[in-house]
Amino acid sequence: MSQSPQSPPLHRLLSQAADAVQGVRDGRSLTELLAKVPAELRPGTQALAFAALRRLGSAESARQLLAPKAPPPRVDALLLVALALLWPEPQTDPMYASHTLVDQAVHAAKVRAPASAAFINAVLRRFLRERDALVAAAERSPLGAFNHPAWWVEKLKQDWPAQWQAILAASNRPPPMTLRVNARRSSAADYVERLAGLGIGARVLGATVPQAVMLDKPAPVTALPGFSEGLVSVQDAAAQLAAPLVVGTALRPGARVLDACAAPGGKTAHLLELQPDLRLAALDADAVRLLKVQDNLNRLQMTATLKAADARQPATWWDGLPFDAILLDAPCSASGIVRRHPDVRWLRRPDDITALAQVQAELLDALWPLLAPGGRLVYATCSVFKAEGQAQLDAFLQRRPDAKSCTVAGFTGHLLPLVENAPPVQPPPDGFFYALLQKS
Repeated sequence: MSQSPQSPPLHRLLSQAADAVQGVRDGRSLTELLAKVPAELRPGTQALAFAALRRLGSAESARQLLAPKAPPPRVDALLLVALALLWPEPQTDPMYASHTLVDQAVHAAKVRAPASAAFINAVLRRFLRERDALVAAAERSPLGAFNHPAWWVEKLKQDWPAQWQAILAASNRPPPMTLRVNARRSSAADYVERLAGLGIGARVLGATVPQAVMLDKPAPVTALPGFSEGLVSVQDAAAQLAAPLVVGTALRPGARVLDACAAPGGKTAHLLELQPDLRLAALDADAVRLLKVQDNLNRLQMTATLKAADARQPATWWDGLPFDAILLDAPCSASGIVRRHPDVRWLRRPDDITALAQVQAELLDALWPLLAPGGRLVYATCSVFKAEGQAQLDAFLQRRPDAKSCTVAGFTGHLLPLVENAPPVQPPPDGFFYALLQKS
């Protein structure tokens, strides 16, 4: 990554990225941490923090070899960011030249922890001198090899004995940028043509996700024609499967539909793009996140009834009239979208999966009685763990004899973030689980 004359100095970005990594190690979300970074430093800080968090296990393993006694947290975080960015990435050009990175890391140390500058310099220069041997040694440990906590790796091994390594590798790669063209306004093919006229390379993804367009390279939304007018939204191909599953061939005009955990509103909007006459209620337990749903609908010039409420407690928000369809995009581990949120793997704990599975079960049990006979409920999680997917579905079907699981090829079941995933696109979409439940 070359620096333009307008770019902030690298040492400032390294220091901000180190603060972000330190915050994640202390248990705070990267989204929350980046929101506090000065606006002019945020894009560069995010790029460095994402790269560092994807390589954090390797960097920690190497640091333990280079300096077995951990330095103070502020120094350690800077050192880990620098080591992660110096890590050799196959078939990828480094973000910065090694000598530049070391020089700027030492500069950052002189500002944030002056007494540590010589230590940082010595460790990074030794890493460069002995890089091949240190990389090989670090990658002999599971943490250094896979850049995920040991419990996460074990869980994937149990759930996906043939695919676990491929899933981990996919989770460490930067994700593609995929758009959803508003079906009420344009087609994917027309939008790709419009992008080509602006010199932006993109392609249509195909029949399973007919409104999906994948950009050759990520671009700021301000560069996307028609974004502010609601012509297009950012949404991964796997997430674009939810609304078609809910609508099916077509719900009756004026059908009552519930989006039970709606924020930030991408799937809410997609439902209305596919069938504008729905009477749609969008619910979320977080009133602040519900504002994002409203912002999305405003941009797309759509309306829905928004309510801040816990979907598990219908007595506090339901009017007693049954829904024709329900979308339950349940809170989950986010293990299927960890490439988009590289902090998630370091924030989650093993018992989180059990706790989240309990919430998912409570949501299913609370919402099922609200569905009209003959109605459909789509259960979705952006997870690759079976406890939040197939195991959750199997347990629900045992509890509810009036529920029938419907298989839709390419849509339902565990969709892994691998090449053989459906829809068959390269690079593959995020990891998701979908179940379509019909009420008898």
